Amino acid sequence: MSRNPLRGLYVITDSALIPDNQFSNRVAAALRGGARIVQYRDKRDLPAMRLKLATDMVYLCREHGALSIINDDIELAASIGADGVHIGKDDADLGRVRERLGQGAIIGASCYNRLDLALEAEKRGADYVAFGAFFPSQIKPDAVPATLELLGMARQKLHVPICAIGGITAENAAPLVTAGADMLAVISDVFAAPDIEAACRRFAPWFV
Repeated sequence: MSRNPLRGLYVITDSALIPDNQFSNRVAAALRGGARIVQYRDKRDLPAMRLKLATDMVYLCREHGALSIINDDIELAASIGADGVHIGKDDADLGRVRERLGQGAIIGASCYNRLDLALEAEKRGADYVAFGAFFPSQIKPDAVPATLELLGMARQKLHVPICAIGGITAENAAPLVTAGADMLAVISDVFAAPDIEAACRRFAPWFV
């Protein structure tokens, strides 16, 4: 599995924003624009379609030297050779995920606005942690708010890379990177944009 640095623009797919027949084209556009990590996030109960789209994503990520992450589906990640998975606090146990996917897999953990969850995730072997939402999110309007102060504390106490998520745009990204975010996870500001490649390129200055 690829061990690209966990840094840069981290795009997350959304079935409400990306028609299935445009999935590969739009993911490819994000990768051309500089996305370094792509997470396949799809809560629909459509196993065959999920398998196809996730497999396409893994292929495209390999082609562009980027990382492929599956949201909360360990078996899907294992079956298609994705680089790893992202799990929340109510998803699969991190230790079990590591046992199933192996030491080479990348495991990310959602920690919301809680440093204690992040410290525990790091202790249990997470490769990165994610905090958020830092701004109002159209995708998750009820997400708990996280602060720049949390990012600063996390940067001092954690040794794993940190991902910021929640309502992030190219316009509000700077303070997050300054406060300690290694990755910016973006959904709407990329996949709702009329020009996905150009939307991704707007984040490039924060990861020179």
